[in-house]
Amino acid sequence: MNFLIEFLIFQLNFTDLNPESWLNLVGDINLLSFPRVMVSSKAPVRIDLAGGWSDAPPFCEQVGGDVVNIAINHYAHANVEIDDQGKLNASYSCEVPIGSGLGTTGAINVALMAAINGSENSEELAFQFEQILGNRGGRQDQWAAKFGGIQHLKFIGKDVERVHLAPPMSFNRWIENHLILADTGIRHNSGELHNSVWARYEEVLPHLMTIRQCGRDMASAVQRDDRYNVCEIMKTYTDAVGLLDSSFNEPYLMLDDLPEVLAWKGMGAAAGGYVGIISRDPEATKKAIPWDVLDWEIDYDGLVLSEN
Repeated sequence: MNFLIEFLIFQLNFTDLNPESWLNLVGDINLLSFPRVMVSSKAPVRIDLAGGWSDAPPFCEQVGGDVVNIAINHYAHANVEIDDQGKLNASYSCEVPIGSGLGTTGAINVALMAAINGSENSEELAFQFEQILGNRGGRQDQWAAKFGGIQHLKFIGKDVERVHLAPPMSFNRWIENHLILADTGIRHNSGELHNSVWARYEEVLPHLMTIRQCGRDMASAVQRDDRYNVCEIMKTYTDAVGLLDSSFNEPYLMLDDLPEVLAWKGMGAAAGGYVGIISRDPEATKKAIPWDVLDWEIDYDGLVLSEN
């Protein structure tokens, strides 16, 4: 089944058309006359400071979740073209690898949904599309990609409350300068990592509670420009992730031996991909680690959509 038909069937959740009507539409589309349209979009990937895992079901549905994340200036891109015969072509790409822990799949799908269907509700459409494809992750990636900036996201069941965090600009400069993004080169499937945790839900529930509280505490620390507690909360969060599964933090353990490192956490579900490292001496840390470093800045715009 090609992507267009998959997407049209997915849209049945939001329309009154039945599957046969959609397939007839796809079959007849070339009989219509269309103006040529080219829509382009880009959506940022993100880093997460604390709270990830608590945005995913069943935890967010039974307890609620809290995540603090930051959209960054590396992007997923999507292009949708309809020619004058009504033929549609969709393409997408991302500036960072899939499976790197930076929310690439969520950003790609937000960009793609927006290019096809417009900006409105593109974050939820992207999440629902991923659910159909079997992803058991949460909603933080799509909301970061849509809205940009620094956010405290609160998850209550299927609802998301978004609180824009606005610390002093000096905090933003500090986090950009002192949080190193380093790529371990290990790629993972976040859906598989989630499955391994949710299969032991009752066992890991106390650690998920700690993770959620870290999200709440991180939001407060960021807003207050409390850099000491940003580091302390990140360490508490990382310890809790290690209790979900000890293998999740194993790729980064060498960082514990670097005296200038104040805190670190695996991005996303951890277990490889990118690691965020807060260092009092970033240049010394960059020289000491064996990984490639990604320069980054905060993206304040979120999803950008243009039509040609």
